[in-house]
Amino acid sequence: MSVYDDKVWLARYDAGQPETITREYDSALDMFKATVARSGAANAIRYFDRRISFTELDELSDAFAAGITAEGFQPGERVAIFAQNVPQFVIAQIGAWKAGGIAVSINPMNKERELTELLRDSGATVLVALQSLHRDVASKVLPGSSVRIVITTSELDFQTRNERAVFSGVERIDCPGTLDLLELLDAHRGTAPPQIRLGPDDVAFLTYTSGTTGPPKGAMTTHGNVVFNAQSYRDWIGIGPDDVVLGIAPLFHITGLVGHIAISLLAGAPLVLMYRLDPALTLDTIEAERATFTVGSITVFIAFMNAPNAEKTKLASLSKIYSGGAPIPPSTVNAFRDVFGHYIHNIYGLTETTSPSHAVPHSVEAPVDPASGALSVGVPIYNTIVRIIGEDGDELPAGEVGELVTAGPQVVAGYWNKPEETEKALPGGVLHTGDVGYMDAQGWFYIVDRKKDQINAGGYKIWPREVEDVLYEHPTVREAAVVGVPDEYRGETVKAFVSLKAGATTTAEEIIAFTKERMAAYKYPRQVEIIDEIPKTVSGKVLRRELRTRS
Repeated sequence: MSVYDDKVWLARYDAGQPETITREYDSALDMFKATVARSGAANAIRYFDRRISFTELDELSDAFAAGITAEGFQPGERVAIFAQNVPQFVIAQIGAWKAGGIAVSINPMNKERELTELLRDSGATVLVALQSLHRDVASKVLPGSSVRIVITTSELDFQTRNERAVFSGVERIDCPGTLDLLELLDAHRGTAPPQIRLGPDDVAFLTYTSGTTGPPKGAMTTHGNVVFNAQSYRDWIGIGPDDVVLGIAPLFHITGLVGHIAISLLAGAPLVLMYRLDPALTLDTIEAERATFTVGSITVFIAFMNAPNAEKTKLASLSKIYSGGAPIPPSTVNAFRDVFGHYIHNIYGLTETTSPSHAVPHSVEAPVDPASGALSVGVPIYNTIVRIIGEDGDELPAGEVGELVTAGPQVVAGYWNKPEETEKALPGGVLHTGDVGYMDAQGWFYIVDRKKDQINAGGYKIWPREVEDVLYEHPTVREAAVVGVPDEYRGETVKAFVSLKAGATTTAEEIIAFTKERMAAYKYPRQVEIIDEIPKTVSGKVLRRELRTRS
């Protein structure tokens, strides 16, 4: 059912959201330059006690672009950024654009095998890496790679108080054979790079995703994609220069790239960076910086609730809270509001949709489906059409479960050097998400799960998140994840992994009994394993494949 054709998008209209918006800039670089001209003296980045204005960020990114150009970088080449949430990430990304290049964001948790694959696939000629990541990972794979220019930097740069707990054990490292970023910037400060004109169809960055199967694929996120969804964040949530953006999502991830960096560059709002996430430090930082907006995985907000300094006053300013990337149990939203007084708004999207394709309007709360207990991920954002299709490819009516298929200005151009994969996932530029869900009669969307995560127990189909939502209702459960495991009788059965709240105790048998009382007989977990931490990616998604290997 097309939400436009059948005019059931009542949630959007009730919230006063317009149906479409118009892209205001041809490129993310134009967007940034407009903000520099308008608000040059304002803070662009706050990194502990360091403040970088938009004018200084413009000068630093100019110097970066001039520096790599002087080293032989050519327009169209790729700049790989292998770093945590530090100002250097933003400087390198904008600098890559100014040199006519494409930024390649790399997960700082990647090891030698993953980095080798991403450098090979992207053909990056420049690598910007934290000194520790160069020493431990990059230095071992660079020989024989396409990289010609290696730039190293320290997380201790761009701030002065190195005694903070988050920097425990961090020290500056000598990296022979590399260029030091600060020295490169100093050498080219005041030098204007060659004039580059970027358009909406030019690729802004490659963001790597494994999708549903296979090796990593570089999603080609265009400048038009970035500008459109930066505006979507701004207009949907109401973000302006008086806001303060809290950078809790990893900057290498699409949420960090768009929901942190791009919205800051567009709105002229300062971006607060903290190197890596420490829940207690983050709560203190929110209070000190008066942060107003953030978007991140629900696991971050669970960590906030379990931090030793979890007090309502810490989040008093943070009135615009969105969460995506992992399912949100309604019980967690309620618990968070009990602790901090703020509602967590759902947002949904993929790497291939440049962050959001759906969101809950800021003025309303998402409904909970009475049958499944699932919290709605919202309604499609501006200019976006989402259909639910069945196994036969036909469109399904409201209430029926199928795959989400998305079309809109935020859908990426395809996968880097993978035309067959592009045609499979994005036929005609329309994204087949691999996510299974449904739309209700009022136009609210609900995600059931990933296709590949469905459990088949004796012919009965079970979606992990439905079981997880019930587990989160247990008073001792901090986090939960459900997978299917082999079973001689049923073929496959449900196993739950749970971690407990600080100081809480329970048994596997008690949790099984709890779920048995609340679910159909074929759904409740036959096995429960209590573990210290649920394994997750750095962006907060549960690593179900790792849990399956433990079973």
